[in-house]
Amino acid sequence: MRVQYYTATSLDGYIADEDDNLDWLTKYAPPDPPPDLKRDTSSYDEFYAGTGAMIMGSTTYEWVLAHVDSWPYPDKPTWVLSSRDLPSPEGDADVRIVAAEVADLREDLTAAAGERNLWVVGGGPVVSQFAAAGLLDDVIVTVVPVALGAGKQLFAERLPGGPMRLVEARPSPTGMVELRYEVVRAA
Repeated sequence: MRVQYYTATSLDGYIADEDDNLDWLTKYAPPDPPPDLKRDTSSYDEFYAGTGAMIMGSTTYEWVLAHVDSWPYPDKPTWVLSSRDLPSPEGDADVRIVAAEVADLREDLTAAAGERNLWVVGGGPVVSQFAAAGLLDDVIVTVVPVALGAGKQLFAERLPGGPMRLVEARPSPTGMVELRYEVVRAA
């Protein structure tokens, strides 16, 4: 199992605006798009198929509940880090709301993911916990060519260790670029 942070960010490093809004991403349209442009979802589809379990913070979870008609991950056990009581999604979603440190959940997350990977959906504080515990393996980020100027940062704090290793860069005709990094751990 690999622990993978898969997200989108603005060009200036924000995953949401100051009000936790994602309109800059969900309503993104490239200027002067090619006439035959189709949104390429193959990268996401490939990534999602390799995901066995998910973890997110309460802000991300509440945004999904408020903005998506039905739980979009019905086939994936999902942990939500929160010390508050939160509503459960409708249907058969396997959502576990826990007040715990990510290192304490590692065994359960690994068992749930099985042969597949763990997706750290967001946000910055959650992925920063994984990095600080030495549990983050990959950062897969799609850079969207918009600048927000302020908002929720890609990471909540400086990551331990040195630079990450670029594994792949996938440009899109939309102007977005997916960057895949591997976390390099000290020997």
